[in-house]
Amino acid sequence: MKRIITHADFDGVVCAALCSKATGINYIMFTQPRLVAEARISITKDDIVCDLPYPLECGLWFDHHEGNLEELKYRNIDPSEIKGEFALEESCARVVFNYYQDMDFPDFYAGIVDEADMIDAFNYHSIEDWRRTTPGKILDSTIKLKEESADIKWEFLRNLVRQLRDRPIDKVANMPSVQKRYRIYKNEEERMLKEIKQDAVFLEKDIERNLIILDTTQHNHRPNILKHLAYLVYPDALAVLQISNLYEHMTKTNHLSFSMSLSLNMTDNNHNKNVGDIMRTLNLGGGHPGAGAGTIHCSSKDEMLKTKDRIAHEIYDLFCEQ
Repeated sequence: MKRIITHADFDGVVCAALCSKATGINYIMFTQPRLVAEARISITKDDIVCDLPYPLECGLWFDHHEGNLEELKYRNIDPSEIKGEFALEESCARVVFNYYQDMDFPDFYAGIVDEADMIDAFNYHSIEDWRRTTPGKILDSTIKLKEESADIKWEFLRNLVRQLRDRPIDKVANMPSVQKRYRIYKNEEERMLKEIKQDAVFLEKDIERNLIILDTTQHNHRPNILKHLAYLVYPDALAVLQISNLYEHMTKTNHLSFSMSLSLNMTDNNHNKNVGDIMRTLNLGGGHPGAGAGTIHCSSKDEMLKTKDRIAHEIYDLFCEQ
């Protein structure tokens, strides 16, 4: 095998570091789930695929998303016959780590995977717990920083893979280049909070203000907002739904993206909420119980506006019914 193709987030970076150590592969490619699901990138039997939907073919596949498992069942594909590993773990990094458990990994890998579990599952128990600075959260913040070009972003992520493969996570987080990006991110976070205060609304029938609707479709630029920050503005909410337009080659389209997650108020509560099920029920996409995402195509702006309103209400109704 020649390449590792992975999700362009913290979990994907950690997966790539583990796979690179285990296989000796140094060629890393980053992408997003939608591009793999729509077969818009070339993947062959020479590739290891991590934290992404199952492609038409690959050498090894590692994943933990329940929605991707449902897609395999729909396509009559037995996941046990796919080389690699699928497991409903809190992170894909945990799946990879367990798969290569007989490898002589450095002791510090366990701590890196623990951070991936916490960040990818958003498994915090309070706002204070979530906002506490850790090496993993520093790196996660630098990954989320918007870049002037994709090439700069990919090179930064490849460097993180190399560093995490060879060094403890606290050493990587304290690198001057990482700390510089982290300071820039903190400034960006203040801007995002201001934008959230402008864009966040609640449906009229949501009297208890349980579901934050973060609607950024009125903007002509691609929004750079982290929806979890909405919990700092509305700490009593139970979930947040971000609605955005999809962009093609930097151009805004009428197609819609929906991204939803449960708040920290739900972490220790016994409930039946499952965001991934909501996305699958509406045939939008999939996800985990605590988070999910999907897309829908619209042929015109008028259709987009009507669809946005309809889907927001349908998501809210399903959320209440669970």
